[in-house]
Amino acid sequence: MSGPTEWRGLAARSLWASGVKSLAIVAGASAGLVRFLAGRDWPVGGVVAACAGAAVLIVAAVVAYDVLRLRATRWRLTPERLELRSGITVRQHRSIPRDRVRSVDLRADPVNRLFGLTVVKVGTGERAEDGAELALDPLSRHDAEALRRTLLHQGEEAEEGGGPLAELSWAWIRYAPLSVWTFTGAAVVLGTLYKALDSFGLKGFTTRLAVEGWAWLTARPLVTVPLVLAVNLLVGVVGAALLFAESWGRYRLEREPGRLRLRRGLLTSRSLTLEERRLRGVEIGEPLLLRLGGAARLRSIATGLGKRADDETEDVAALTPPMPRAVALRVATAITGAGLPALAAHPPAARRRRLVRALVTAALMMFVIVAVAALDRVGAGLGGWVWLVPVAVLAYGVWHAVAGAASLGHALTARHLVARKGAVVRRTVALDRRGIAGWTFTESYFQRRAGLLTVSATTAAGRGHYEVLDVGRGGGLDLAARAVPGLLEPFLTREKQ
Repeated sequence: MSGPTEWRGLAARSLWASGVKSLAIVAGASAGLVRFLAGRDWPVGGVVAACAGAAVLIVAAVVAYDVLRLRATRWRLTPERLELRSGITVRQHRSIPRDRVRSVDLRADPVNRLFGLTVVKVGTGERAEDGAELALDPLSRHDAEALRRTLLHQGEEAEEGGGPLAELSWAWIRYAPLSVWTFTGAAVVLGTLYKALDSFGLKGFTTRLAVEGWAWLTARPLVTVPLVLAVNLLVGVVGAALLFAESWGRYRLEREPGRLRLRRGLLTSRSLTLEERRLRGVEIGEPLLLRLGGAARLRSIATGLGKRADDETEDVAALTPPMPRAVALRVATAITGAGLPALAAHPPAARRRRLVRALVTAALMMFVIVAVAALDRVGAGLGGWVWLVPVAVLAYGVWHAVAGAASLGHALTARHLVARKGAVVRRTVALDRRGIAGWTFTESYFQRRAGLLTVSATTAAGRGHYEVLDVGRGGGLDLAARAVPGLLEPFLTREKQ
């Protein structure tokens, strides 16, 4: 594909895929039509004929639109640029210089996979709404793979690569339920089902069901409440396992010459290729439940990654599913080229500051409860359980303070600035020192009194900045000066000994 520069069209098999996908619209429209006509006493034959006619019209309209879209869309790859012409009523001509291509994302949902089609998204490392991404929807699987190789300057030697860095082990599915969504799974399912039934005019049925369910729940709460909680947990566990299987099935992270390639997806296949020169480090995430289970996730810190657009929810920076922490550390070491060093502890004032915050919060809550109780002349407004609230808040605050302080740490290696923080979600970041563009130093009033400050490394990659929380004032400034020599020296004044 590196030679020809003629304008080319998208895959014609898209028409078949569009026809199949339009059946989802047919199902919704038919349900609404049945509800409408049944309320007007139409015979069954008439309802069936109306639904069949609506289905034909919908499928024909979708396919006709796709025909116009395919005829209006052309693309070509020249030695300098990737160009795309599109638009049925409003014509657009967009292009991306080939030397600015930073990622190529291949995605195929189950319908596209059935017809051998793939959607190709070519990015330059900027947000999608900035016009820095071209989507070819769809190409044949062969053309999509050939385009990926050409844009990323890969020859046949890419097949040899550097081998896999990580491959899916189905034993990791045991980490899938270690999420707060596991405990809210049934509620989400019930809410979705309620809205779906309500849209079909069954609000009376859902209301009656809710009333009867509440009566059943309150009739024998010692039996029904544990049963409901168990069912909720079961639904959450099953849902989390299914989501893990669909998202991370066939997962494989491998190194190709000069780039990383991530492939995953059981039903909807996804393939993302990143140039290693874009990588500025990695982030190891350990949410509380995963941490208790000895697992972690790995994200890339790379320029231009994150949410591609507001309607996309997937974290495209994710490099691994939840996996054993030792495996995550091994993958991080393979990507960064160096293991994580021992981290320097932060001053005792960092823990003391957090403990004071927890005590003050609990004291304020106790004061509010006492004030409300004093105003409650009747004495029936507050139950005895309310006095447990400040106790629970204090217990959580003390745990959060101790765990948060224990997580704090930082180190400086030959290539990376390493920082760790977080009590509920502990994050360890290894940031390439060459990617640090500047520093931000923050001191609140209480930090200043404790001799602490927060050092924030500014970078064009990942979240945009990474913090070293509550480090000693002198140690923080020295850390920044040593991490990027020459950047901070003009603004520092050394104290004479």
